Amino acid sequence: MRLHWKTLTAALIAGLMIVTAGCGGGDKPAEKKEILKVGVSNFADNLEPTNHAIGWTVVRYGLGECLVKFDKQMNIVPWLAESWKVSDDKLTWTFQISDKAKFSNGNKVTAAACQASIERAITKSVEAKNWANIASIKAEGQTLTITTNQPMVGLPGVMGDPFFVILDTTVTDRDYGKQGPICTGPYTVRSFSRDKAVMDANPNYWDGTVPFKTVDITSIDDPNTRAMALQKGDIDVAVNIAFGDMELFKGKSDFRISEVASIRDVLARINVREGRILADKKVRQALLASLDRESYCNVLLKKTFIPGGPAMPPSLDFGFSELKDPNGYNVERAKQLLAEAGWKDTDGDGILDKDGKPLAIKFTYYSSRAELPMFVEAAQADAAKVGIKIIPENVDYGAVDGIGVRGDYDLLISNIMTEQAGSPLNFITMYWKSNINGQNPQNGSGYSNPRFDALADQFAAEFDAGKRKQILIEMQKILLEDAATIIFGYPTTNIVSRKDIANADIQTCDYYWLTKDWKLAN
Repeated sequence: MRLHWKTLTAALIAGLMIVTAGCGGGDKPAEKKEILKVGVSNFADNLEPTNHAIGWTVVRYGLGECLVKFDKQMNIVPWLAESWKVSDDKLTWTFQISDKAKFSNGNKVTAAACQASIERAITKSVEAKNWANIASIKAEGQTLTITTNQPMVGLPGVMGDPFFVILDTTVTDRDYGKQGPICTGPYTVRSFSRDKAVMDANPNYWDGTVPFKTVDITSIDDPNTRAMALQKGDIDVAVNIAFGDMELFKGKSDFRISEVASIRDVLARINVREGRILADKKVRQALLASLDRESYCNVLLKKTFIPGGPAMPPSLDFGFSELKDPNGYNVERAKQLLAEAGWKDTDGDGILDKDGKPLAIKFTYYSSRAELPMFVEAAQADAAKVGIKIIPENVDYGAVDGIGVRGDYDLLISNIMTEQAGSPLNFITMYWKSNINGQNPQNGSGYSNPRFDALADQFAAEFDAGKRKQILIEMQKILLEDAATIIFGYPTTNIVSRKDIANADIQTCDYYWLTKDWKLAN
């Protein structure tokens, strides 16, 4: 007997709702806070900033800062660099480094220190090297000059990515993974593991007062447990409360909710390597057409997600309203496409087969974001209705990066920020620009489209905003037409804090969690 996805996920939905009776509702007596306690999803097992994705922790935990950062509108604003300008030929960028900035060991942040830090990043990371595209870099006093191989409108934004957190490279006796680098943020590392980080106030912080003596950051992988910990008063701040638990905090005077419109996608990478079932475009199209993404977002997730389609979310002005997914929900079309591709149910088990091989697809996910297993289970139920067997595979978040690089998946779902480093280019090329000679390692799917690659190169060198928008629209059209990915939806994101904590705000750019602005409320 086959069950509808709504039935299959009923238990999961119920599990997301926490019974509030007897939980105290935040009645713990307040104490004078020198220690801030934060609950986060299980995210990182090391503090090396050049480790893709998990390196964000260096900035998220208040340890590191970059030359620039992003405001709530994703505009680039000063941080360690006070100002910057580009030459007339658009090849040379000049940054003026703040004369006040210091590392946590008291050493001054000079342009030479910034140069050494940036050079370290591009030496250790192929992705960082590709993103920056630096031809030369030099320092004189507090002036840092970067020349790129071609005009790059996004160079300042790239310098705001955690890849390029500024660290003191003269310190060589540290294990960056366990101790973290010497950086410039408001906090320093006392201890770190994948389960818990203890951060201490930076005694040499250069940019104001550090609000807390100590910050305990605990990885609470289960989102329901994270919500309960906040409700009981075991933590003061929770990052990313699941949608099913938000009612515990809405309208409650003991808590403060910070939410922002998403610049994130929940998407599934599709492995199209030769020999894989999804290498067949008709099978990919059929899979997409079998998925009722609108119902997932509007019913299952109670309209906390906008149903997916194009690669760029509607919160960004990159053509969302004018792009149409040619593979929207259509069960009959899905069945027809599979028939055209030669798939039949020869043994009557409900699963199509071809040449003795069942139409079975491994769907890899991690569970620290509550929506991911829900999308996977819903997709499993819907795909079964057209004869596609989806086999869920739950993995630890720390394994996702390696799985993606190796291409060890059929489908791989993630919640990902689409405007990394202040530009959509890094996101949209990371998974879909051709991986030639290992130059784009995150594209382990085998996807390659020469027209897409050419447009990506045009986008990188184009300074006119209108032309950049049109180029990106064309790139998204190619992904839609190729059925190159499944965009399930565009989420909101949040931070929920207890009432005695001020300014624990989620930022549009998801690089910033713990900041100097988090403090005790007056």
